[in-house]
Amino acid sequence: MHPIIVIPSRLASTRLPRKPLADIGGVPMIVRVVRQALAAQIGPVVVAAADDEILEAVKGIPGVRGVLTDSELASGSDRVHAALTDVDPGGAHDVVINLQGDLPLIAPSSLTAVLKPLVDPAVDIGTLAAPVTSDAERDASQVVKIACDFEGSDVTRALYFSRQPIPWGAGPYWHHVGVYAWRRTALEHFVALAPSVLERRESLEQLRALEAGMTIGCARIDHAPQGVDTPADLEHVRGLV
Repeated sequence: MHPIIVIPSRLASTRLPRKPLADIGGVPMIVRVVRQALAAQIGPVVVAAADDEILEAVKGIPGVRGVLTDSELASGSDRVHAALTDVDPGGAHDVVINLQGDLPLIAPSSLTAVLKPLVDPAVDIGTLAAPVTSDAERDASQVVKIACDFEGSDVTRALYFSRQPIPWGAGPYWHHVGVYAWRRTALEHFVALAPSVLERRESLEQLRALEAGMTIGCARIDHAPQGVDTPADLEHVRGLV
C-alpha cells in the first residue's frame, strides 16, 4: 500500500461555526489534526480546504500541502476525492486516509490501525471501532454505533452503522470513529453513487457504501478520541491539552 492522508475541512459548520480555526491551547484545531497526521509517518498529508483561511492556517507547515476545493461539494468524501485528483492525478497513492478535521486528539497509532483491514483484498474501506464505555455514550445519537463482532481479533467486518444502540441484546457496543482508509478505486466508485435511502434516513454516509455492496472492515482501537462537534466538546478538549 502507498497511502496518503487527506484532511477535509470547511468553516461552514452548523453546530460550531469556523470550527477548524477554533483555538485549542493557542493552536488552531486544524493545525493540531495536521500534526497528528504527520506524526503517524505513513504518507504525505494534504488539507482539502473549502476556505482560504484554512489554507492560511496550515501554510508553512513542513510536509503539508493545502488544496482549495469547491465550497459546494456535498461531503467530506467528495472533498477528499477532489483534492486527491488534484495532487495525485497519476494515481501513485492507491490508498487514501480520510482524517476528519475535528479530531485534534487522534492518536497517530490509530492512523496506522485504520490500514489493517485493507490487508484483506476483499475489503474496500477500513475504519475504526472503539468499545462503548457508558450508557450515555451508547444512547447518544451523535455517537455512531457499529454492528460487528471482533471475536478475539482486532479486525472484523462492519455489518451496519446506526445512531441507535445496535445490535440488540447482551454484549459489547462499538463506537464508530469516523476515520476511513479508502482504496482509491473504492472512493472513485463511491463518489459516483447517489446518496442512498438508508444514508439519508440515518444521516450516515458510510451506509451508501454498504448499500452498494462495498465491504467495510473495522480495526479495533482501545479508546475513541474526543471529537469536536459542539461548543461543549471544544471546551472539553481545551481542558485535555
